[in-house]
Amino acid sequence: MKRRSFLHAGALALPLITAGGAWAQSYPTRNVRIVVPVAAGGSADKLARILAQQLSEQWKHSVVVENVPGASGAIGTLQVVRAPGDGHTLLLGGDQLAVSLAIGSQLAYDARKDLKGIVKAVVNPQLLVARPGLGVKDFAGYVDLLKKRPGEVTLALPGGKGSLQHLAVEMLNARLGLRTNNIPYPGGGPATLDVLGGHIDTMLITLAAATQNVRSGKLVALAVTTPTRSKALPEVPTLQELGVAGYVVESWQGLLAPAATPSALIAQLNRDVVGVLRRPDITAQLEDLGFNLSAGTSAEVDKTIAEDATAYKKVVQQANIQST
Repeated sequence: MKRRSFLHAGALALPLITAGGAWAQSYPTRNVRIVVPVAAGGSADKLARILAQQLSEQWKHSVVVENVPGASGAIGTLQVVRAPGDGHTLLLGGDQLAVSLAIGSQLAYDARKDLKGIVKAVVNPQLLVARPGLGVKDFAGYVDLLKKRPGEVTLALPGGKGSLQHLAVEMLNARLGLRTNNIPYPGGGPATLDVLGGHIDTMLITLAAATQNVRSGKLVALAVTTPTRSKALPEVPTLQELGVAGYVVESWQGLLAPAATPSALIAQLNRDVVGVLRRPDITAQLEDLGFNLSAGTSAEVDKTIAEDATAYKKVVQQANIQST
């Protein structure tokens, strides 16, 4: 009887997989950490905190957001790659994972092998903005200023050198035959502060990170990079409308886990997070900020990283962007 009791107790302590493949262990068993590999205040940070609040209530354990900026997201990402695959350390990642692969950055990990996608939560337009004091009221005025001051107009890159914003700006400058003075930042928060403070002239940033400042008049919105206008700022034209034919840049953000995370736990995480994202109140909140809901399968994340890395590599070569 003692041996039988011991075995029974031991079995209860182990993760269980039901016949249907569901994760039957009580998850989470402690606080969950969401690593955001950029500085606080940007769109990734906003998304992470919305998810953390809702998942904390659902899981009955605190979900803590930790900003770990640096090296174009590599420092925070590496922390997740090296974490146990038990679902208690997650990454709020996105297009930078593919961009780093395309550039050939010398990283201690390969996102295609060392991370597993949980959910591609949202896709985002990038928004070109200017500080009001610059005197630029629209995209035509921006182009005129670049012509008058070639290479002098400063432009913040919230994702740093080698980010999606960097690729997008180089693509746009090449199409216009003009130059900007690009200034790298470790995230949307500090980049926005410098534009608001008048230290930087312009910025290309995820729309959701700038929506409130545009609505309040603190930033002047010039154009979005997607083929259609954003519901959050419907008055802002697309670059295609403004004559930059075929120009499209769209970023994404979602959750990922260490590669060792069991597939059954990935499936549960996907169900839980998608359930939050598709709640009408949360969807409305995200769309009002400027996000476009995706909320797809876990496999979609892995596929997006692989396909984007291939597509971005062509842009990197054309713009001659070097790894950092």
